[in-house]
Amino acid sequence: MFRTQYQIYFSIVMALAMTMFFSCKSNLDEVNKIGISENEPIGIAENINLKYTDSGRVTANLLSPIMLDFSNRDFAYNEFPDGAHLILFDENNEQSTVTADYAIVYDKTGIIDMQGNVILASAQKDTLFAEQLYYDQGREWLFTNKPVTFRRGQDVINGKGFDSDAKFNQAEVLEIDGVITLDE
Repeated sequence: MFRTQYQIYFSIVMALAMTMFFSCKSNLDEVNKIGISENEPIGIAENINLKYTDSGRVTANLLSPIMLDFSNRDFAYNEFPDGAHLILFDENNEQSTVTADYAIVYDKTGIIDMQGNVILASAQKDTLFAEQLYYDQGREWLFTNKPVTFRRGQDVINGKGFDSDAKFNQAEVLEIDGVITLDE
Protein backbone atom coordinates (compact mmCIF):
# COMPACT_ATOMS: atom_id res chain seq x y z
CA MET A 1 0.00 0.00 0.00
CA PHE A 2 2.82 2.38 0.92
CA ARG A 3 4.53 1.67 -2.40
CA THR A 4 1.31 2.32 -4.38
CA GLN A 5 0.72 5.67 -2.67
CA TYR A 6 4.36 6.58 -3.31
CA GLN A 7 3.95 5.73 -7.00
CA ILE A 8 0.78 7.83 -7.25
CA TYR A 9 2.42 10.86 -5.58
CA PHE A 10 5.56 10.41 -7.65
CA SER A 11 3.47 10.26 -10.85
CA ILE A 12 1.54 13.41 -9.91
CA VAL A 13 4.74 15.32 -9.06
CA MET A 14 6.39 14.20 -12.33
CA ALA A 15 3.30 15.18 -14.35
CA LEU A 16 3.29 18.65 -12.76
CA ALA A 17 7.04 19.06 -13.25
CA MET A 18 6.83 18.04 -16.90
CA THR A 19 3.89 20.38 -17.46
CA MET A 20 5.82 23.28 -15.94
CA PHE A 21 8.97 22.37 -17.87
CA PHE A 22 7.25 22.33 -21.26
CA SER A 23 5.05 25.36 -20.58
CA CYS A 24 7.96 27.65 -19.70
CA LYS A 25 9.49 29.71 -22.47
CA SER A 26 12.56 31.83 -22.73
CA ASN A 27 11.65 35.43 -22.05
CA LEU A 28 15.14 36.89 -21.78
CA ASP A 29 14.28 39.58 -24.36
CA GLU A 30 11.27 40.63 -22.31
CA VAL A 31 13.36 40.76 -19.14
CA ASN A 32 15.96 42.92 -20.89
CA LYS A 33 13.22 45.37 -21.93
CA ILE A 34 11.98 45.90 -18.37
CA GLY A 35 12.15 49.59 -17.62
CA ILE A 36 12.36 50.56 -21.30
CA SER A 37 9.14 51.64 -22.93
CA GLU A 38 8.93 50.95 -26.66
CA ASN A 39 7.36 54.39 -27.04
CA GLU A 40 10.43 56.08 -25.60
CA PRO A 41 13.81 56.43 -27.31
CA ILE A 42 16.62 54.24 -26.06
CA GLY A 43 19.01 57.18 -26.40
CA ILE A 44 19.02 60.94 -26.94
CA ALA A 45 21.92 62.85 -28.48
CA GLU A 46 22.15 66.64 -28.43
CA ASN A 47 24.07 69.03 -30.71
CA ILE A 48 25.09 66.35 -33.19
CA ASN A 49 28.01 66.94 -35.53
CA LEU A 50 28.39 63.54 -37.17
CA LYS A 51 30.92 63.03 -39.96
CA TYR A 52 30.73 60.09 -42.39
CA THR A 53 33.97 59.00 -44.01
CA ASP A 54 34.88 56.68 -46.85
CA SER A 55 38.52 55.65 -47.29
CA GLY A 56 39.64 58.50 -45.03
CA ARG A 57 37.69 61.15 -46.97
CA VAL A 58 34.74 62.97 -45.39
CA THR A 59 31.68 62.25 -47.56
CA ALA A 60 28.96 63.76 -45.37
CA ASN A 61 28.47 65.90 -42.29
CA LEU A 62 25.18 65.72 -40.36
CA LEU A 63 24.28 68.55 -37.98
CA SER A 64 21.22 68.53 -35.72
CA PRO A 65 20.20 69.94 -32.36
CA ILE A 66 18.77 66.58 -31.21
CA MET A 67 18.55 62.95 -32.31
CA LEU A 68 16.28 60.34 -30.76
CA ASP A 69 17.46 56.73 -31.07
CA PHE A 70 14.65 54.19 -31.45
CA SER A 71 16.86 51.18 -32.16
CA ASN A 72 14.92 49.33 -29.43
CA ARG A 73 12.03 48.86 -31.87
CA ASP A 74 11.55 46.00 -34.28
CA PHE A 75 11.72 48.50 -37.15
CA ALA A 76 14.59 50.63 -35.81
CA TYR A 77 14.99 54.30 -36.69
CA ASN A 78 16.58 57.59 -35.65
CA GLU A 79 14.43 60.71 -35.43
CA PHE A 80 15.51 64.35 -35.76
CA PRO A 81 12.48 66.26 -34.40
CA ASP A 82 14.14 69.70 -34.44
CA GLY A 83 15.47 69.43 -37.97
CA ALA A 84 18.63 68.34 -39.69
CA HIS A 85 21.27 69.93 -41.88
CA LEU A 86 23.28 67.58 -44.08
CA ILE A 87 26.35 68.54 -46.09
CA LEU A 88 27.38 66.07 -48.79
CA PHE A 89 30.85 66.11 -50.37
CA ASP A 90 31.45 64.66 -53.83
CA GLU A 91 34.71 63.23 -55.23
CA ASN A 92 35.94 66.78 -56.05
CA ASN A 93 35.08 67.94 -52.49
CA GLU A 94 32.22 70.11 -53.81
CA GLN A 95 29.33 70.55 -51.38
CA SER A 96 25.63 69.89 -51.70
CA THR A 97 23.38 70.68 -48.74
CA VAL A 98 20.02 69.43 -47.52
CA THR A 99 18.00 71.05 -44.74
CA ALA A 100 14.66 70.01 -43.30
CA ASP A 101 12.53 70.87 -40.28
CA TYR A 102 12.17 67.17 -39.41
CA ALA A 103 13.91 63.97 -40.50
CA ILE A 104 13.75 60.28 -39.77
CA VAL A 105 16.24 57.60 -40.84
CA TYR A 106 15.07 53.98 -41.10
CA ASP A 107 17.93 51.55 -40.46
CA LYS A 108 16.56 48.45 -42.21
CA THR A 109 15.51 50.14 -45.45
CA GLY A 110 18.14 52.88 -45.65
CA ILE A 111 15.40 55.42 -46.39
CA ILE A 112 15.65 58.97 -45.06
CA ASP A 113 12.33 60.83 -44.80
CA MET A 114 12.77 64.62 -44.66
CA GLN A 115 9.76 66.83 -43.98
CA GLY A 116 8.93 70.51 -43.67
CA ASN A 117 10.72 73.22 -45.66
CA VAL A 118 13.07 70.77 -47.35
CA ILE A 119 15.75 72.59 -49.36
CA LEU A 120 18.34 70.71 -51.37
CA ALA A 121 21.07 72.80 -53.01
CA SER A 122 23.52 70.98 -55.26
CA ALA A 123 27.13 71.88 -55.95
CA GLN A 124 26.00 72.86 -59.48
CA LYS A 125 23.61 75.47 -57.96
CA ASP A 126 20.47 73.45 -58.73
CA THR A 127 17.93 73.90 -55.93
CA LEU A 128 14.92 71.82 -54.93
CA PHE A 129 12.22 73.07 -52.55
CA ALA A 130 9.75 70.48 -51.24
CA GLU A 131 7.34 69.75 -48.40
CA GLN A 132 8.69 66.21 -48.13
CA LEU A 133 11.58 64.37 -49.76
CA TYR A 134 12.76 60.78 -49.48
CA TYR A 135 16.33 59.65 -50.02
CA ASP A 136 17.17 56.00 -50.68
CA GLN A 137 20.75 55.67 -49.44
CA GLY A 138 21.35 52.31 -51.13
CA ARG A 139 20.29 53.48 -54.59
CA GLU A 140 21.36 57.12 -53.98
CA TRP A 141 17.95 58.21 -55.26
CA LEU A 142 15.68 61.16 -54.31
CA PHE A 143 11.91 61.10 -54.73
CA THR A 144 8.62 62.57 -53.57
CA ASN A 145 5.01 62.79 -54.70
CA LYS A 146 4.41 66.11 -52.91
CA PRO A 147 4.51 69.58 -54.57
CA VAL A 148 8.02 70.76 -55.48
CA THR A 149 9.81 73.73 -56.99
CA PHE A 150 13.03 72.92 -58.86
CA ARG A 151 15.43 75.57 -60.05
CA ARG A 152 18.00 74.58 -62.65
CA GLY A 153 19.94 77.39 -64.24
CA GLN A 154 17.41 80.06 -65.25
CA ASP A 155 14.42 77.71 -65.20
CA VAL A 156 12.05 77.39 -62.26
CA ILE A 157 9.84 74.31 -62.59
CA ASN A 158 6.80 73.65 -60.38
CA GLY A 159 5.28 70.19 -60.16
CA LYS A 160 3.62 67.53 -58.08
CA GLY A 161 6.54 65.17 -57.60
CA PHE A 162 10.23 64.69 -58.14
CA ASP A 163 12.46 61.79 -59.10
CA SER A 164 16.25 61.97 -59.43
CA ASP A 165 19.62 60.46 -58.76
CA ALA A 166 21.60 62.14 -55.97
CA LYS A 167 23.69 64.20 -58.41
CA PHE A 168 20.65 65.56 -60.33
CA ASN A 169 21.91 63.99 -63.58
CA GLN A 170 18.50 62.35 -64.10
CA ALA A 171 16.32 64.96 -62.37
CA GLU A 172 12.68 64.93 -63.39
CA VAL A 173 9.82 67.05 -62.07
CA LEU A 174 6.57 65.08 -62.25
CA GLU A 175 3.19 66.51 -63.25
CA ILE A 176 4.64 69.90 -64.19
CA ASP A 177 2.40 72.86 -63.31
CA GLY A 178 4.53 75.43 -65.07
CA VAL A 179 8.00 76.55 -66.06
CA ILE A 180 9.30 80.07 -65.54
CA THR A 181 12.50 81.23 -67.20
CA LEU A 182 14.29 83.97 -65.31
CA ASP A 183 16.41 86.69 -66.91
CA GLU A 184 19.70 87.17 -65.10
